[in-house]
Amino acid sequence: MRIKGSDPLKVDSDPNVGLQVSPFVQAGGLSRSHLPPMPFSTDTPRSRLGRVERFETIVIGGGQAGLAVGHYLASDDADFVILDGASRIGDSWRRRWDSLRLFTPAAYSGLPGMPFPAPPAHLPDKDEVADYLTRYAERFDLPVRLDAAVRSLDHDGGRFVVHAGDHVYESDQVVVATGPFQRPKVPAISRRLAPEIHQVHSSDYHNPLELPDGPVLLVGAGNSGAQIALELARSRKVWLAGRSPGYLPRRLFGRDLFDWVWPVMNRATTDSVLGRHIRKRSQRGDQRIGIPEGALAGAGINRVGRLVDERGGLPVCGDIAIEPSTIVWCTGFDPDYRWIRLPVLNERGKPSHRRGISSAVNGLYFSGLRFQYRLSSSLIGGVGEDAVFVAAQIGRRASIAESGRTPTTSIAVRA
Repeated sequence: MRIKGSDPLKVDSDPNVGLQVSPFVQAGGLSRSHLPPMPFSTDTPRSRLGRVERFETIVIGGGQAGLAVGHYLASDDADFVILDGASRIGDSWRRRWDSLRLFTPAAYSGLPGMPFPAPPAHLPDKDEVADYLTRYAERFDLPVRLDAAVRSLDHDGGRFVVHAGDHVYESDQVVVATGPFQRPKVPAISRRLAPEIHQVHSSDYHNPLELPDGPVLLVGAGNSGAQIALELARSRKVWLAGRSPGYLPRRLFGRDLFDWVWPVMNRATTDSVLGRHIRKRSQRGDQRIGIPEGALAGAGINRVGRLVDERGGLPVCGDIAIEPSTIVWCTGFDPDYRWIRLPVLNERGKPSHRRGISSAVNGLYFSGLRFQYRLSSSLIGGVGEDAVFVAAQIGRRASIAESGRTPTTSIAVRA
């Protein structure tokens, strides 16, 4: 079978307090003894990799989060570069399934300084999003280096060192803006299923014509699973496995749902009671937008329980053994920061940070994380609020360094 494809941060409830950074972070860099060993070729002599390029700031990731940070850095006339592994800006969107549309209308899908060019209620498709990101980078003349997939991020005790392809970059500050969708998550049970069953993750699904003939089992009943199930049900038998995550109507009291919820999403911060409640609730899965269970039943989709076992190589959903020709895993993504050779992750393998400011490494930031500070932090229309904050912290630290003072290990966080 082959499938394609103790926390040192101390923060009071008052958002205006300073961040207490890990004591091993020194004003001028990191103590080398606290860094993990480099397990592969990132220690290749720099003379063999060509010249070293230096910038004040490196932004890793040229998607919506990286471009938004870049917009504010450019506005501040900062010395920076954006590195991205794709051949074209927006390619991470172009690679998604053909019929994918945002569930946020165009009115709430724009980046800072450039509204999304469509009627407010329009739901942009994935190619429209990709082209918008391309035009955004062009409009603000952002310094994006394409075909520059980052292999590692390290610190040599004086500067950050980034290896991307055969190039080496150094900087005083780094923003990791690789987004929340990094490594496709596929349950281990997939390896026990019959090899005759074609398996694909939703990130590698494009359209029904690419799948073998026959019935399809979709695992995961969230927004992606429901959207793909409806598409496939037009031409073949479909099962959709998993419990319902709940449902929100597309329109409410005569207006689009997001006309009501977007202000709430921007106010629901990680500091607020509402934000903490919503974040806890979201651990059970994001509610589906505009696709009730009745719509699935009306399309002839067979709803079954969670995939819990296999029997004779067949998936067992609830207590029913199913015989699909194809399984589409709509089971989400895991974070993947293996390329970061610095002690920046918590016990769950996620960045330890406060509003995108690393709590372990001075000069390191994150942007585009899920719930980075607001419920909308990972959405196209929401990344700007975090980007302006991160860029301001970068500018503040750079100004301190230029003045000849040493950047402190405590960074003020203000709403």
